[in-house]
This record gives sequence, C-alpha cells and structure tokens, in this order.
Amino acid sequence: MAFDANRPDLTVGVIGTGAMGRGIAQVAAAGGMQVLMTDSRPGAAQEALDFIGKMLARAAEKGGMTQDEASAAVRRIRIVGGPADMKPCHVVIEAIVENLEAKQQLYAELEGIVAPECILATNTSSLSVTTIASKLKTPQRFAGLHFFNPVPLMRLVEVIDGLQTANWVSDALMVVGKRMTREPVRLKDAPGFLVNQVGRGFTLEAAHLVYEGVSTFADVDRVMRDVGGFRMGPFELMELTGLDVTQPASELIYNQFFQEPRYRPNLIMRSRYEAGVLGRKTRRGFYEYDAEMKAIVPPEPPAPAARPESVWVSPAQSRGYAALIELLKKRGARLEIASKPSAKALTLITPIGEDATTCAVEQGLDPKRTVAVDTLFPMVKRRTIMGTPLTDPAYREAAHGLLAADGVPVTVCRDSPGFIAQRIVAMIVNIGCSIAQSRTAQPADIDKAVTLGLNYPHGPFQFGDVLGPERVYKALSAMYRIYGDPRYRPNIWLKRRAALGVSLLTPEP
Repeated sequence: MAFDANRPDLTVGVIGTGAMGRGIAQVAAAGGMQVLMTDSRPGAAQEALDFIGKMLARAAEKGGMTQDEASAAVRRIRIVGGPADMKPCHVVIEAIVENLEAKQQLYAELEGIVAPECILATNTSSLSVTTIASKLKTPQRFAGLHFFNPVPLMRLVEVIDGLQTANWVSDALMVVGKRMTREPVRLKDAPGFLVNQVGRGFTLEAAHLVYEGVSTFADVDRVMRDVGGFRMGPFELMELTGLDVTQPASELIYNQFFQEPRYRPNLIMRSRYEAGVLGRKTRRGFYEYDAEMKAIVPPEPPAPAARPESVWVSPAQSRGYAALIELLKKRGARLEIASKPSAKALTLITPIGEDATTCAVEQGLDPKRTVAVDTLFPMVKRRTIMGTPLTDPAYREAAHGLLAADGVPVTVCRDSPGFIAQRIVAMIVNIGCSIAQSRTAQPADIDKAVTLGLNYPHGPFQFGDVLGPERVYKALSAMYRIYGDPRYRPNIWLKRRAALGVSLLTPEP
C-alpha cells in the first residue's frame, strides 16, 4: 500500500477533545499537519482549541517555538461537526471514552466515511487493539497509537500492531509520531501494551510489601527514591495519578492475562479504591494532605546512639561482604575476622533475595544477633536493614546507629525476602524480560519506552545489567523458593542470559 506519511498536506482527524485528544491535536498541528477536531459534547472542541492556543502561546514565550510558528499551528486546526466530516483525513485518531462498544460503533461509522487508504488509530490505554478492530470490515488498516498524559510533555508514543494490522499502517504511524516530535516505539498488541505492564511491577509489588507488614508507605517511597533512584516513590506516584485510574487498569491487565500472578492486584489498593480514598484528588489516599495540599508524611525517627562492641560480617555473599566491610572500616567499627562470630558480636548478613531468617538458619547464625543489610544497591543516599523475628532490639539499634553514623539515613524494615528495593526492581526487570520473551517488543525499545513513559532511572534491561543479571536472577529465585508464589518465578529470558553471563539486552537471532 502506498501511503506517504511525509506528505506536507497530511490531515489528521482527532475525535474526542478531552485532555488526551486536545494534546494529540496540539502536537499534530505543531508538527505541521492539518487537524480536523470534533467532540460529541457541544462546545468541547472550541474549549480545546482555546486551550491549545494558550499552550502554544506559552511555548512561544518560553522559546520552544516562535510566535509565528505558534500562530500557524493554531490555524492548522479546524473544528468540524462530527465523524461525518472526517472524509478528507489521511489518519483518524480516536480519544473517546474507554468503552469497547462505543469505540467499535465509532469505527464502524468511520469505515463508511473515510477513504479506503485512511488509517484508523485508537489512543486506548487499556483495551485490546485487536478486539476493537474485530468488528471492522478492514481491520488491516487499524492500529493503536497510545500517547501519554500530558501529551505535549510526554515524548513517548506506543505504536501497537493488532493481530491483523498491515505493516504499512504501523510503518506510517511511526513516521507520523516522529512528525509530531514524539519518540515512537513499535510493539505487538498485549494487555497494558508495554509501559503499563512494566509499571505494575513498581506499584503492585510496593502494595504487596506494605500489605505483608514489611514496611510503611512512607518508607517504601523513601527507599525507592534514595536507593532505587526513582523520581517518585510508588505510593507518591499513585497519589498523583489517582487510584481511580491505577486500580481498574491493574485489574484489567491481570484479568486480560488470564490471572497471570506477576500482575496480581492487592487489597491495599482495592479497599481504598472502593472507599473513594483515591489520592490527591480526594485529599486522602496513602497519605493525608494539609490545607496547602502537601502530603503529611510521618517523620523518620532519629538514628539510635547505640553502637556494637564488635561486628562480624558473613562472607556468604562475596560482593556484599566486600562492600559492607569497606563501609564498616570507614565507620571505625571493630571487625571480627574469625570464621564464626564471637558470643556477643553483632552479626551482619548481606542476602540477595533471601530473608534474614532463612540466612540465619542456613548459615547457622544466632537469629537474636543477626541483622541483614541490603548491599545490592549503592549504600550512598540510604541504607536498608532488617532483622529476624527474634533479633534483639538492642542489636538492631546498634546496627542502625553504626550504619547511620555518617549521616546517611537508614530504613529499618521487617524481615522480607529481597528487602524493599530488591523486590520492586527485580519485578520490574522480570516483567521487562517477559515482554521481550513474548516478542511484544525489542529489548532496546522496552528500555526506551520505560524511561520516556515512566521516567524510571533505567529501563528494565539496563537496570538488570547495572545490578548484574545473575544477581537479579538469584534474587527472584530466592523469593520464589521462600514464598512459593509464582509471582516471583524468573522469566526464561533472564535465566538464560544470567547463565550465559551476557547483557539482558542481548537479542536472539
């Protein structure tokens, strides 16, 4: 099919002018395309055009474009009466309500209006592209074009091939996306597409941690910011997006994957969703808010003044042992170097994926004096420790005081396979590997989409490479063994590359 996505007179139709639709219209017009825009609600399209005009004028004031370019972009947008006026379009993008029947009815109508070579695209974030297209006479010209909110600021756009989508359609949409100054990533149709799948690892695993009593909302957020390097913690993120968005999407992905355990939702999120405790928009969610809409976050307790008489570090994990010994020497700790700790020594372990209890039992250590330290991540901005259920509070406080002596905060969590950051990041990596293994998208594209669409410090594969594929695999394997929960079973993509000692980005021929 000859489709010139670079033609200067390319006309894009946008149906639905809410936050997403008006954003799509704005970037299309700014990219030099003609835009026909409509909405079923009277006056909505004009409101959207006025809003776009203000946004483009602001962009010109900030130097993002000239005033002439902003004015020209606004002139390229024309409001039309409805779908019947979309006949001149080369591409029509729908951004209406997330309802399968409504979308299918709209496309059935459009098929009889637009030219046979016109591309039909949906901005759906949760419905199957293949299912939406299933009632069309020409499903081969239908694809997903999923933008992120706010569209002008979020550079990513996912181009999604449905089961019957012709190659020329997605090829053309990749060009259209670039003309809109977005960064397009191509993938196959799958529940949650790409970015929303990976995002479940961040939010759902955090909810499971708190539900199990391992930590608190505030401490999980602190650890993921300071230890994991994320801009926001998972609960801060859900407060911003709202559980009325996050929870239904989580359940939909879980059910569309036939209850795949990796995507299992959690009661902490469900109960708040049902109670209408949604986050910032309801002034209460995982946090409460003051009159200025600042989250009321419990302060961290001060570090104890206690210090241990002597410290023995388990050599079971060689890299963790080396990192912790180096840190303790800088803290001036009195280190024991015997093969076993003395009768009163603080006993430190550095597990990967295991809990403190399992390590203490398997290594024959006194659980009353055993404290685990997370050494998988750099211990620069924050350190995480946990004891066994029998750890003497005096020994836990001594470990806390020693590790916080240089002013670096220490988070104390309850015993858990994988600590906090290990669990969450391992799930992100594992889901990314699952997406690659299913050939939904290429590894490099998955990393690109996640960093652009979610603002993570790394994509799943780079995260795995930074930590070490074999260590991420070890963490997941230990969590799977201890919990017995298939949520944590390592994906075969990860297992093979860990065994071969190569990058997770290593493709298959």
